[in-house]
Amino acid sequence: MSSDLRKQLKEPGFHGLLLHWDEVKGAEWLPWLVEVEDVERQRRSLERRVRNAKLGRFKPMADFDWSWPKHIDRVQVEALLKLEFMRDAANPIVVGPNGIGKSMLARDVAHAALLAGHTVRFTTASDMLNDLASQDSASGLRWRLTRYVRPRLLVVDEVGYLSCGNRHADLLFEVVTRRYTEGDKPTLVTTNKAFAAWSEVFPNATCVVTLVDRLVHRSEIVRIDGESFRLKEAKDKAAERTKKRSRKGAR
Repeated sequence: MSSDLRKQLKEPGFHGLLLHWDEVKGAEWLPWLVEVEDVERQRRSLERRVRNAKLGRFKPMADFDWSWPKHIDRVQVEALLKLEFMRDAANPIVVGPNGIGKSMLARDVAHAALLAGHTVRFTTASDMLNDLASQDSASGLRWRLTRYVRPRLLVVDEVGYLSCGNRHADLLFEVVTRRYTEGDKPTLVTTNKAFAAWSEVFPNATCVVTLVDRLVHRSEIVRIDGESFRLKEAKDKAAERTKKRSRKGAR
């Protein structure tokens, strides 16, 4: 027990206590101090990782209406939320039409990864590529690439919503290639386009085939199909407003 406590003291950096180890190792308050410091260290770590992840606000999967999509593999989705893909460094590719819940799922997976102790970065494809393209020097670009390459999990939302030029295609290829090369860093992508249509997203870009190949090599394809949740919610709210107006008019 004493040796375990001494190891724990090294992690938070209790150098003074370690220097006086022989004097304090039998103190009754020492295990309590180590536990309190460990809990606080984990809290600060989670707070920092959540801040750096840039998740924004999102709905928990507990609010997801599993009955609404025409097609969704609930077992597969729940396995994603359990982070099973992280063990194999597989790239989850969530494919489906607009408004079906892809971003919601991606944010919930990212949040689960944060709670599990991983570093995470969440970004839309357009935000990431515009950020990288704005760097006006090779050194600036190298430094900015680390923002997207370093995290254990990178989530790139909304690939395919806007067409991109060759420069943007090359930058996405660079991010994916660097993460692919490191081997243990999954990249979660959401897209409304089948891979066969990515040439429409990056017209004339020569790297598209290799880009798709590196994403798919270690991937898990999650397909969701159905009508837009957002459209459904808008219709439901409109119907509710109509009911309220009708009740007021009947008084």
